[in-house]
Amino acid sequence: MDNKKINTKPETDSKPKKKPKSKSKELFDALLFAALVAFFLKIFFIEAYRIPTGSMENTLLVGDFLLVNKFIYGATTPRNIPFTDIRIPYVTLPALKDPHKGDVVVFDFPGNRDEAQSKEVVNYIKRLVAEPGDTVQVVNQTLYVNGQAFPNPPNAIFNPPHQGNTLSNNSADPRTFPKGSGWNEENYGPIRVPKKDDVIKLTGDNFEAWKMFIVREGHNPRLASDKKVFIDDKEVTEYKVQKDYFFMMGDHRNNSLDSRFWGFMPRENVVGEALMIYWSWNPDIPFSHIGELFGSIRWNRIANIIR
Repeated sequence: MDNKKINTKPETDSKPKKKPKSKSKELFDALLFAALVAFFLKIFFIEAYRIPTGSMENTLLVGDFLLVNKFIYGATTPRNIPFTDIRIPYVTLPALKDPHKGDVVVFDFPGNRDEAQSKEVVNYIKRLVAEPGDTVQVVNQTLYVNGQAFPNPPNAIFNPPHQGNTLSNNSADPRTFPKGSGWNEENYGPIRVPKKDDVIKLTGDNFEAWKMFIVREGHNPRLASDKKVFIDDKEVTEYKVQKDYFFMMGDHRNNSLDSRFWGFMPRENVVGEALMIYWSWNPDIPFSHIGELFGSIRWNRIANIIR
């Protein structure tokens, strides 16, 4: 006799059936996925910015909203904890190209002239006018780079007008960079934009001009009473630059706090390249006057490529 056991239980699917998702759970999952995709795109590819000041007029107006390409210059992971000014270590992805003269660039503001780092995490937008190793000079409002007149952007503003009525060569603005330069915004330089491995001669006379630059590169410079220069407690007569830098200026040349006032912008601070304006209206009109606000839309600026 065959002793095989016979299964008398009805045949059923051994795997338990999954309960169908509720409509609310499906909606939540879809929104979560969309939010993650949007966050990924914002961090590494394209981000929207609003123009709050007139330093780039008339290329960019207050109330313009623009898209910025963060991928092209090498996107980074977040540089700060969201909604705070607490900076955190970040990773930079490979760049497709480096910024070049004439590009309109968004960057992490390095700080005012006499501070080691900006107290706030804030992005600025300016035009890159000089690259590492270039020499910058402004003579009666005309910008020269390496001895050649730099082409004025098509919509640049000079106020007062670009002819006559400029500040005198001897009219020093104490706010200008570097400290004690004796220059002003309309007659500035010449000054060389530091390039990695450049060697800067240091003396007691130029120590104040370069002190904060060296601090920003992570060192502790000091000037002894006998005018000898020390960096990290070692006596030196020169300093080797560790990074590449750019010189940034606003297109509204007389209404722009730029590199002429706060100094060089490190390559590592670059965030992205301005692409196009996707919206523009008058920001002075409150949202409570919605009809007037929509009536102020600058249709002729929408979809303009930024040059």
